[in-house]
Formats: sequence, structure tokens, C-alpha cells
Amino acid sequence: QVQLVESGGGLVQAGGSLTLSCVASGRTIRNYDMGWFRQAPGKEREFVANINYGGQNIYYADSVKGRFTISRDNAKNTVYLRMNSLKPEDTAVYYCNTKPPNLPPFYWGQGTQVTVSS
Repeated sequence: QVQLVESGGGLVQAGGSLTLSCVASGRTIRNYDMGWFRQAPGKEREFVANINYGGQNIYYADSVKGRFTISRDNAKNTVYLRMNSLKPEDTAVYYCNTKPPNLPPFYWGQGTQVTVSS
């Protein structure tokens, strides 16, 4: 199995920005559609954004459209999520995965915590 490792989270004030990164070790992601997901306390994990294997097709949840940007660098085996104009309701643990999730050999990593203060 291949774990996905997310990084770049932190504490930021409302209106601020963060860039998250997701690296896959041991297996290329170039053939996979990839996505970002998040889970807020007491809520189910939800879809945030996804990008197809070639980077041409991108989709966003309505709640982040216009504020977040997903991108990928297949040469670096990395997926990014640029988050601007952050709101307290964006507070969650952010995960990346294949889209749909857990296509073998990939599985959920530990995620990275994003906390937005008002």
C-alpha cells in the first residue's frame, strides 16, 4: 500500500492563505485523478476539489469555489491545494487521496490540520 502524506496546514486568521501539499511515496500518481477532502470536528469527511490525471479537468465544492486552487506536479508526485480568503468554517483536517478515494494501492494518510481563527 502507498500512504499519501499531507503537509502545510497550520493556524491562520480569517482572510489568510495556506498552501497544502500531498506527496505519494513509492508509487506514481500520474495515472490517477486526485482529490482533496476535509473533515471538520463532528462532521463526515467531505469533498473539496479534484483534478484529473492530466490536470485539464478540475472541480470544486461550491463552498470553496473561487477561493481554493488545486494543482499537481506529476514529476514531483505531488498535489497542491492553494487556499485563499480562508474562513473559520474551513477549519478541518485536510486529506488528499485518489478520486474516488482509496484506489489501490493508495489509502488515507494522517491529514494536515487547518485552523482558521475569526
